[in-house]
Amino acid sequence: MSRVRVLVVDDSATMRGVITAALRRDPDIEVIGGAGDPLEAREAIKALSPDVITLDVEMPKMSGIEFLDKIMRLRPMPVIMVSTLTQAGAAISLQALEIGAFDCVGKPDFDGLAEKVKAAAKARVRPLGEAPRPQPPPASYRPNERVIAIGSSTGGVEALITVLAGFPKNCPPTVITQHMPATFTKSFAARLDRLCEPSVEEAWDGAPLRIGSIYLAPGGPAHLEVKGGLHPTCRLRESDLVNGHRPSVDVLFQSVNEAFGARSVGVILTGMGKDGAKGLKALRDAGARTIGQDEDSCVVYGMPKAAYELGAVERQLTLSKIGRAALELCTSEMKGAA
Repeated sequence: MSRVRVLVVDDSATMRGVITAALRRDPDIEVIGGAGDPLEAREAIKALSPDVITLDVEMPKMSGIEFLDKIMRLRPMPVIMVSTLTQAGAAISLQALEIGAFDCVGKPDFDGLAEKVKAAAKARVRPLGEAPRPQPPPASYRPNERVIAIGSSTGGVEALITVLAGFPKNCPPTVITQHMPATFTKSFAARLDRLCEPSVEEAWDGAPLRIGSIYLAPGGPAHLEVKGGLHPTCRLRESDLVNGHRPSVDVLFQSVNEAFGARSVGVILTGMGKDGAKGLKALRDAGARTIGQDEDSCVVYGMPKAAYELGAVERQLTLSKIGRAALELCTSEMKGAA
């Protein structure tokens, strides 16, 4: 198998060296060059045709975001953004993910960068402006007692925006675990809240699960779970990593199964690895309805593939159809209907 060819773009020679050293420890990766600014990078891309680019967010002559926008319009390819994991850096990184960056990593910790680079080389990259448009909610939609639980990872920013953009203001209670650094989730929840009709918040311990509310698991030391009963709520529980993640999709799905069982809809979207597969299988075995994103519309067909192969996925759908399909499963029968 040929090695993944990487171009490292950063205005700091020291940082280029650190990233290069981290990547060269993996025998399946070849760093073919470096560039100190977007103008140098443009020439290097033409000359070297890299498989993947690592791109600093803050650079002279042109910001990393501006350069990423040009790449995704003119020559789409996998790009991993390198950013400071600050609140300001999080907002910029989320913008990059919406534009089409494969993923973001934070300075100076590059553990896991090599795995992301190799996954990026296999990813489906769409030109900017070709994001799928969600189908509108069904005209007959009236919320029933079901809740929706969604799990996602790499590529999940665009996927969640697409799914939730089609949700009406009175959507079913919805809980989401998206693998994301702690500094990102608050900004992402705020972004979703601006883009969607329902209320979207970063989940908090005791947050009520009610119609029209969507909760995003905060990154950090806790897993997002739900508690059932007369007044269902979110629960944040501090514990060890599960499947290498905290928050974990499996933990969320397992808790939804315990609280709601067949009165739930589980959705698994694009992402690396297999987190969520076992939890979704438990939901399906309990009589819940389950949906998986199909391979063609995934940035990374990892989590949905693992769930599908385990028999956890009832239906595989393209991304643009998932939101409407989930809402249809949460629609009450109209009284007096034939």
